[in-house]
Amino acid sequence: MKIIGFVYREGEKTTGKGEKEGKWTMVLKGDSCLLNGRKPLFIPDWTKELGMTPCLVLRVSRLGKEISERFAGRYYDAIAPGADFAALDLLREAQEEGSSWTPSIGFDYSLALGEWMDIQKDDVQSTKEWVMTPEKAIAEASRWMTIRQGDLIYIQAQEAPRRVEKEEIIRFAVNGEEKLYCKIK
Repeated sequence: MKIIGFVYREGEKTTGKGEKEGKWTMVLKGDSCLLNGRKPLFIPDWTKELGMTPCLVLRVSRLGKEISERFAGRYYDAIAPGADFAALDLLREAQEEGSSWTPSIGFDYSLALGEWMDIQKDDVQSTKEWVMTPEKAIAEASRWMTIRQGDLIYIQAQEAPRRVEKEEIIRFAVNGEEKLYCKIK
């Protein structure tokens, strides 16, 4: 299983059509990054500043390579809310030095996964808060690598990560029903 992420980078870029959109970067995480089942996240002792960005997680439902955005909706069967954690102090250093972000974003349990839900594609596509639409994320990921059933693709919100503290509780609800719960320890 692969975990492919599209994460927000501060600033914006102009598309070929003259439209402005937030900058994003594609990242990969190992399966040990998943945190689910209402388990707590223990802040690693090697970071002084843990940050969190809300994200939307897609579950890939079939094999595909170089998928057109037009057909990408056929390649995922469920969505879940997520919380993407990063060691912000290490991330800043990596960005300044031009080195790999992996140590700061790919550590164990750095992606809290909520409950899977049926897809409401119209609702997901119409939101402007994500770095890109699910269809664009599927198309972009499959451009670089084959996606397979069971892979996860997550899309961050278009906002900078916010710092989290010990004993904080991260909760996301959909239509008043709690779908993600994660306590920071």
